[in-house]
Amino acid sequence: MFNQKHKVRRMVKAWSVEWPEGLLPGEADWEEIAGHLVDARNDILVTNEMPFGFWQPTKRPFDIDAAREWASLHERALDSLSRLPVAAVISSRPVLSGNRLVNEGFVLTEGRYEFTHQKHYFPSEPGWEEEAWFELQRPGFDVVKVAGLTVGVLLCTELMFVEKARHLGKLGADLIAVPRATGTDHRLWKTAASMAGIASGACIVSSNRAGNRSGSSLVFGGGGFTVDADGFEIASTSPENPAIALEIDTAITSAAKGRYPVYVKEPHLAS
Repeated sequence: MFNQKHKVRRMVKAWSVEWPEGLLPGEADWEEIAGHLVDARNDILVTNEMPFGFWQPTKRPFDIDAAREWASLHERALDSLSRLPVAAVISSRPVLSGNRLVNEGFVLTEGRYEFTHQKHYFPSEPGWEEEAWFELQRPGFDVVKVAGLTVGVLLCTELMFVEKARHLGKLGADLIAVPRATGTDHRLWKTAASMAGIASGACIVSSNRAGNRSGSSLVFGGGGFTVDADGFEIASTSPENPAIALEIDTAITSAAKGRYPVYVKEPHLAS
């Protein structure tokens, strides 16, 4: 159980972004992205979900060749991510696992790669046929230390399961990072993020893809957002302002762990 008495106060900024569909490191869009992160060297960047290349799991069946190429692109892009002018990057990437992929969350700190967890919940509908493309090899939700904060990660659809946010809050999360790849309707995501903040006493920072592939009807909606530890939305990204930062005060997130409903104990059921 998290003990707030032993927490040292820290203030850290975490960035939410909207990055374009089809992004490739080293191209013009990438240089512009780095330019948005001015004076962010002590901050955390939360990217969108599996941010590089075009979104692949748009239809069934699973395409092993496309999956292999997508995984290879993300492997090569780790170096570019590690060179961004921030203290740490929180992201996810597709990794080949047998005959399918896993969606692996990770943190990059000064070039050091740290596993967070693999995505557990996969949608199955046109545009997001992830159930046919991905599997889970390493179950579990845990927290990691990032730039002085205690951080949990929920990958896209996982945000819809408020018990996972509550679990991360019980582990002491100051920040729950939510990389996404979602459409143009933000209502469900913002509602879920507010509930995640309320249930966990953690700040929520989410980033999303934006735009679409030429000739594709699948449109990603951008709209990264930040939510405070009381569940209030603070700001949202836009095409005009594609990178925003939330200042996280661990004194506030620590105090939130003692407020309703976070403090409410789990029932102890008779065996």
